[in-house]
Amino acid sequence: MGRLIINVAMTVNGAFEAPAAEAQGGWLVTDPGSMRAGLEMWQAADAMVLGRKTYQGLAAAWPRLADVPGFEAYAARMNGMPKYVASRSLTGPLEWNATLLDGDLAESVSRLKDGHDGNLIVPCAGELARELIARDLVDEFWFNLSPYLWAAGPRIFDEIGPVRLELSNTQTFPSGVVRLCYRPAPATA
Repeated sequence: MGRLIINVAMTVNGAFEAPAAEAQGGWLVTDPGSMRAGLEMWQAADAMVLGRKTYQGLAAAWPRLADVPGFEAYAARMNGMPKYVASRSLTGPLEWNATLLDGDLAESVSRLKDGHDGNLIVPCAGELARELIARDLVDEFWFNLSPYLWAAGPRIFDEIGPVRLELSNTQTFPSGVVRLCYRPAPATA
């Protein structure tokens, strides 16, 4: 059975939208180690699960990055892997190796998990992530924290919770980026 993993890059105080690179005046900090870990995560994944907005944004960006130095391996994986899109407004067929999820979200995602043995990555933390959390479908949360406090933008998972988590893994990189991996804690009696 596949594991559904929400993977989010964010600041220490939870800003997650528009993570422009630090060199471009944004908050996203990278280094060779964190970039390598990110690529390894995508290479080990079976597929992506996306909401409409994330799908449209990534589908517009990643095909153009295929020939950008330093992004070739990332782009090859992102462009080639299967994608499943939850949307109330899109109709199929979809481009960019994507399939529209049919019917009830919980049933569709449960079928996906049953049909995969590996990781199903949900990048970002928008409406889809909130719905998946509310329906208790998320197996793990991976937070990639950039060492910034950022005043602008929405905060991750506003209006969600409480959800008790237990730490399963951490990874620290020389740039100050920290990857925190959690899974939902078992219910206490």
